[in-house]
Amino acid sequence: MTNKLPLYLIILLTTFAVTDVFASPFDGGHRTPAYVERDVWRHPQETLSFFEVQPGMTVVEIWPGAGWYTEILAPLLSDGIFYAAHFPRGIGVTFFDLSRQEFEAKLSSDPDTYKHVQMATFDPSRHQLDVPEGNVDRVLTFRNVHNWLKTDSEAKAFELFYRALKPGGILGVVEHRAKADTCRASMLTSGYMTEKYVIEVAQKAGFVLEAKSEINANPKDLTIHPAGVWTLPPTLRLGDKDRSTYLDIGESDRMTLKFRKPAAP
Repeated sequence: MTNKLPLYLIILLTTFAVTDVFASPFDGGHRTPAYVERDVWRHPQETLSFFEVQPGMTVVEIWPGAGWYTEILAPLLSDGIFYAAHFPRGIGVTFFDLSRQEFEAKLSSDPDTYKHVQMATFDPSRHQLDVPEGNVDRVLTFRNVHNWLKTDSEAKAFELFYRALKPGGILGVVEHRAKADTCRASMLTSGYMTEKYVIEVAQKAGFVLEAKSEINANPKDLTIHPAGVWTLPPTLRLGDKDRSTYLDIGESDRMTLKFRKPAAP
């Protein structure tokens, strides 16, 4: 008699183990129930797979806001290095101060989940991303590029991402997608960006566009709304006016772009 397991059983058990480890950050009870409901629009598992995010990596999440993706990334990267590059504080912007304060309180409220998260600051208008340069595997930004357009700092943002990444590292971008002929003025007021513009800014910073995905596309979103992208959920800026219509549309149509910093010669 031998105590060795058959090869097919070893492979099967290993497969289940890997699947469970990868799935737990998405399915864990630590996630906010209202956030989980948005998975149908944000497709986190497919999105992070597309960006090739893996346990053990060094990853920077740019402007994590209230922590929607942080709830997933923190446990996924518990054996790596995870920087949450949030708003600057003490610069006279009350929204920044309150948002970062609430985010840090969230981390403190659940140390088992968030004890490995390292706080950092990102402020492209002040040329600031305080993570080690050339040492990051992935930089991820979700629905943020339109914000930098307002301060003409989008080019600087992508330059900072480029500096942070290792040669061969990946920048993952998810952003509200405007129609191809949308002008800059409309992008400023609507919150929707054209794919072409985002790609051009990234390429000027030195990135190579490696792939696009329609993971986060929403063909029901025609992108023309009274209060821009904020008309749609989760913001629903118009309140009860035409609420059922906007709930039926769902969250915005989004581009999902994977850029790579070229490997060193």
